[in-house]
Amino acid sequence: MRIWKYISFLLVICFATSCREASTFFGYDTVAKVGRNTLTATEISAAVPKGLTGADSVSYVDSYIEKWVIRQLKLQEAELIFSSSEADIDRMVEEYRQSLLIRKIEQYYLDKDVDFQITEADIEEYYKAHKSDFRLSSPVVKGYVVAVPEKYRRRDWLLQMLRSPKAEKFAEAEQVCLKSNFRMTKYEEWVDYAEFLAHLPLLRSSNHDKLLSERGVQQIHHQSTVYYFRVKDMLKAGETMPLFMAKDKIIRILTNRRQGEIIRSNEQRIRQNADNNGLVKIYRDSVNIN
Repeated sequence: MRIWKYISFLLVICFATSCREASTFFGYDTVAKVGRNTLTATEISAAVPKGLTGADSVSYVDSYIEKWVIRQLKLQEAELIFSSSEADIDRMVEEYRQSLLIRKIEQYYLDKDVDFQITEADIEEYYKAHKSDFRLSSPVVKGYVVAVPEKYRRRDWLLQMLRSPKAEKFAEAEQVCLKSNFRMTKYEEWVDYAEFLAHLPLLRSSNHDKLLSERGVQQIHHQSTVYYFRVKDMLKAGETMPLFMAKDKIIRILTNRRQGEIIRSNEQRIRQNADNNGLVKIYRDSVNIN
């Protein structure tokens, strides 16, 4: 361990000045060696995070050196044990390298297409043409839930206002709930039925589909609270989901489609250029298929 501390001391000096100057001063740049592989002070200095000083710097260098040594030893052992599989490993490495390069060139094609945008019109057009692809897996509803203390003296009046078909009556009831600090949850846009039910004192494990059949104001008494609720509208499982629920999926579909078009367009371009310049030769007669 003393040699590591000595090396770390040299490296800290290296970081404090300049690694190239320090290595020249001490006469060498090699910090560790395993077989034919060497680790240099220059490599370590490039890896050390900025801002590390003193003991933190020494600790980081010690750890870096030890990890490098273990990595080299493991690689040596792997080469010894799997020497007979070297051709397969080389093939896999080459396939990975090629796949990485292809992904990078395809991303380069996509990054160049900066004008690509998905508009609301595009989304709506796709939705209308593929409505059968967007089916609800569970009901969605519009409506409201109001929690009122059972002892509230104007509870009957409030219920009457909620039942009224006139919008101004409901607005009046809403104002009373606001001033009295009664919890009122409104869903004017479609929401999952399960989320709507979460505001009611009901067992989650039970089936509450029968509540969907009633369009008027319903009520549940629980402890010292009365819950008034109404399902104003409903779409059943299996029906076409609203556009806003399908929007994210449509955007992904259109994005993937456009990306595929961009990649195929560039594939056609490079193929045509290669044909024009005589870069591709295909000898089909050489392929022997039984």
